Amino acid sequence: MSGPGPVPRCVGGIFVGGRSTRMGGRPKGLLAAPDGGTLVERSCRVLAAAEIDDVVLVGAQAAYAPLGLPMLDDEPPGTGPLGGILALLGYATRMQAPFTMALACDMPFVSEGLITRLRDAPLAAVIAPRRNGRWEPLCARYESGAAATGAHRLVTGDYSLQRWLDGAGAVELPLTEEEARELDDWDTPEDASRASSGRP
Repeated sequence: MSGPGPVPRCVGGIFVGGRSTRMGGRPKGLLAAPDGGTLVERSCRVLAAAEIDDVVLVGAQAAYAPLGLPMLDDEPPGTGPLGGILALLGYATRMQAPFTMALACDMPFVSEGLITRLRDAPLAAVIAPRRNGRWEPLCARYESGAAATGAHRLVTGDYSLQRWLDGAGAVELPLTEEEARELDDWDTPEDASRASSGRP
């Protein structure tokens, strides 16, 4: 995708699903971001800065309705993040967008630069960073055609994103040490309490 010419259309999906039990049930995306606003608003800003303006929320929750963004349920329900990615890929297909960018709302340090690198990476069914030998499927770019292999995982009852990306021919996006730190997420109130430092 790199090189001169217009950037192919890419839909952005901000993943806000999950019960946030370790956050006391409060929706993670509505927590305050280190640099202002909420986490989900920050995710919108980062995607827009990387020229990804068609943004949807993956994980329909009433708490996010005031944001006025389209919301997608998992397809089918009860299949976890795999179902969320398939819902996003289905939406991209309906919008005639060849690519989707998946981004977890609880990664408050992901930069425009990292998203732009993912957007402009060479063609691949999936391109994603890896840390400690594991894919980061919710900071990744997907071709819309990857839905076929994901749907096969549903049929077999295997919802593992790691095994799906292995089987789908995912390509690793190499990271600098600084970029690797951008992928730190907030799972507990203690994680969020470190926001005053502005870094993970």
